[in-house]
Amino acid sequence: MKLGVVFPHNEIGTDPGAIKAFVQGAEAQGADHLLIYDHVLGADPNRPGGWRGPYDKDVAFHEPFTTMSFMAAVTSSITLATAVLILPQRQTALVAKQAAEVALLSQGRLRLGIGTGWNQVEYQALNEDFANRGRRQAEQVDLLRRLWLEDSLDYHGEWHRIDAASINPRPSQSIPIWFGGGAPALLKRCARLGDGWVPLMGPNDAARSALETLRTEREAAGLAWDGFGVQAQAQLEGGNPERWSKHANRWRELGCTHMAVATHNAGRADVDAHLEGMEQYFNAVAT
Repeated sequence: MKLGVVFPHNEIGTDPGAIKAFVQGAEAQGADHLLIYDHVLGADPNRPGGWRGPYDKDVAFHEPFTTMSFMAAVTSSITLATAVLILPQRQTALVAKQAAEVALLSQGRLRLGIGTGWNQVEYQALNEDFANRGRRQAEQVDLLRRLWLEDSLDYHGEWHRIDAASINPRPSQSIPIWFGGGAPALLKRCARLGDGWVPLMGPNDAARSALETLRTEREAAGLAWDGFGVQAQAQLEGGNPERWSKHANRWRELGCTHMAVATHNAGRADVDAHLEGMEQYFNAVAT
């Protein structure tokens, strides 16, 4: 199981030096991958009708593609992964162009984790339809892969049309796409269209059942299970070496291939403290 770290999106601040120090420090300590979250807008809790959600306008999220481009320039080996990019609230051709550029600048170190999201405020602001986001996501994945590989294409889908065009430059190979979520329809899309799964749950019976569904769906589609990734996450907050190790081992038993630790919300005041927390976690779960 490969170990990585979650970018502390809100606590890292906006100092480029701090962001550079964090990602370089993570790479130097042996992190295989870095996950970056995605939200474009945060709602004002004082809006008419109020607001309740996991985050609001006062929680910062760095834009994934531009941030990963910066990170690619100051690192050499760490994989940069979105976990997850809310794909249906974005224009597909533009995502293809942006992702291709990050893949090129990082020399193939991009992994695109995608999701459908839950925040209708973002969809409204970005002028996209929240209601059909799941079905549209499947078409988006198909189009992304064709734009990354084809010099010119004609594409007439339900939501997309391209007449004899494509992006340039393109990556040397298709960018891995991992699906985040746990709904039954999502698991079917992930199994048939994805290169990996990003569970939004712990190593429990629900995760075991989801993995069984993924295996069954891939087998029915004639797709191999070998090489299919599973990206779990752990929280530094409230844990200790014994709990971290137990949690990681439960994921290992389920066949998890990647584990990233989130160091935010754990009282870590600066970059060195976040990296220290990551090191403590790695030491606890490495064996």
